[in-house]
This record gives sequence, structure tokens and C-alpha cells, in this order.
Amino acid sequence: MIKILLSRKLGEMRWTQADLARATGIRPNTINELYHELVERVNIEHLDLICEALDCELDELIIRVPNDETSILHTRQGTKKGTASAATRAMPKRKRD
Repeated sequence: MIKILLSRKLGEMRWTQADLARATGIRPNTINELYHELVERVNIEHLDLICEALDCELDELIIRVPNDETSILHTRQGTKKGTASAATRAMPKRKRD
């Protein structure tokens, strides 16, 4: 799983999302989505602008952590559409009348 550490980095620097949006020219909504790890795709140019503004390396913003069964199937907002957890798949089928 890929983790975006923008919230941690901004906290360390005592910057707000608005500060970063102003410094980079990136839309505040985009910064917010990165901050809360709600993105599925990341713009490489945005990463470059953020690294430059925060004077940091990419590995300070994005890391890969090992997947486990629940993190593969779940997002911050619940189970991804079209997927089922192992617990759900293991449940016996309900009989219909």
C-alpha cells in the first residue's frame, strides 16, 4: 500500500494546507485530497512542486508499506466497490425462499 505523508510533513513544518497551496499554485482541493490520502492517482508535477516548496525528498512524502489482507481491500471510506473482504467471502450463502 502506498502512504502519503503530507499531513505529517506539514505538521513538522507547521504549515497549513493553504500555505502549501499558495506556495505551489496547486488547487487547495487537490492539496486536501493528498493530505487526507483520498487520491488514487498522483500528478508527478505536483509532487515535484510540493518537494520543492517543502525542501524535501520524495521519500519523505510517499512510502510503500507492506499490504495485509484488510488494507488491500479497504480504503479510508470502507470496502472498495466490487470487492469483498475475506470474512465476507467465508460467510455461508444465505438460502432464499
